[in-house]
Amino acid sequence: MAKKNDDIPEKSPLTCGLVMPISAMDGCNAEHWVEVKNIICDAVSSIEDVTFVAKLVSEQDDVGVIQKRIVQNIYSSDIVVCDVSCKNANVMFELGMRLAFDKPTILIKDDKTDFSFDTGVIEHLLYPRDLRFSRIVTFKKLLAEKISATYQASIDDPHHSTFLKNFGSFKVASVDQTVGTPDQVMLDMMQDLSREVARIGRRLPRDYSSQTYGHRNSISPDYVEDLIAALKKFKDLNPAATVESCTGDEMFYDFLLGNTNSTRQFKSYDEYKRSVDGFIAMNPHLL
Repeated sequence: MAKKNDDIPEKSPLTCGLVMPISAMDGCNAEHWVEVKNIICDAVSSIEDVTFVAKLVSEQDDVGVIQKRIVQNIYSSDIVVCDVSCKNANVMFELGMRLAFDKPTILIKDDKTDFSFDTGVIEHLLYPRDLRFSRIVTFKKLLAEKISATYQASIDDPHHSTFLKNFGSFKVASVDQTVGTPDQVMLDMMQDLSREVARIGRRLPRDYSSQTYGHRNSISPDYVEDLIAALKKFKDLNPAATVESCTGDEMFYDFLLGNTNSTRQFKSYDEYKRSVDGFIAMNPHLL
């Protein structure tokens, strides 16, 4: 008597992490990056021999601290597709982590972005920035084949390396992972959130009146001076940064918080972000 198909356990899909820009920059608006993400996801879903679920490394079903989630997903994804178009600072940083972990990684970029010196030795798949249909069809086919072949090569060869091992013998970085009970996991999540709230609370006490930039009571001269210095420092570290790429970027606001001292006048984090957005909108030359 033949076994029922129900008795055969289904394999869990593998994870394909996406590292890519998501906000407007270099003439590409947010909708452009949504379309690029859809193109990548279509290519991933078309792979027949292996099943992958594609999602941004910042995405997660549960609640947690986003920076911790990103690092964990960069490390644990079975394969990562990284779009280095426009050389977004966050993307390049996350790519650096993935390459340090020396796990299967595929680089893509549009045809308007120059190759970076450090990663130019890695093969890049190119797509047209204007997302012309005929060329995108070809790109999706090539990307699907590349994902499948790269993943299979990493399984067949324990010494497979996208980047690091081509330059010598290194001790590859890793992220410690432990197994815990649901109660332990929930407690860890609560502790992470508590630390994040406390960190913001220390910088933005709630017992001060709001003086948001652009309202009748503008931000103080002391803070303006601090903010200008922090923006210049950020620009020095991220030459490609623009008003469009920074607006809405949590890491950008966090950098400014860590490099300014006069934030007590804001009663909430959202109020602080609105103030910064208003200030850089009025002073775009600082970025």
